[in-house]
Amino acid sequence: MTQFAIFDTDLGWAAVAWSGDQLIGVRIPESDRNRVATALERRWPGSEEAEPPPSIAGVIVDIRALLAGGRPDFASAPIDLARAPEFNARVYAVAQNIPPGETLTYGEVAERLGDKLLARDVGKALGENPWPIVVPCHRVTAADGKLGGFSAPGGAATKLKLLALEGAKAAAQGDLFG
Repeated sequence: MTQFAIFDTDLGWAAVAWSGDQLIGVRIPESDRNRVATALERRWPGSEEAEPPPSIAGVIVDIRALLAGGRPDFASAPIDLARAPEFNARVYAVAQNIPPGETLTYGEVAERLGDKLLARDVGKALGENPWPIVVPCHRVTAADGKLGGFSAPGGAATKLKLLALEGAKAAAQGDLFG
């Protein structure tokens, strides 16, 4: 059974979804709680709002901390990697080990997977990341100091905001639209 919790953060309403004691999804903050609830119902029809188990409650505490400017470590978060394709799981493992305030390019992630030519595949996998923030896909940027895409609500502006919260050098770049 899929359950979820919606919670407030410094940046708006966020959510986590879980099955058993495994995290199966994270929803980036939005200003409207009802939009978050609607998105969860679309993604997991029939899911129920519930009190999270301790392992998931700890993830909520850490998400709130990160969005308040803290530097929690999500490396041991109980994500359900069995739901991800094998390549994506490898990409997520690399991303999950990028410390707050630091970034890697899509090419650097691909090199860590053994082949720089996989950079586009890395981008595709990160675009499918069901655990944004916990698997910090916002810490993966394009080459030559460019921000790159971000498929979560708010797009590149949200990515930039998360990087700025963490004090990443990538957040110091110029105009997003220049």
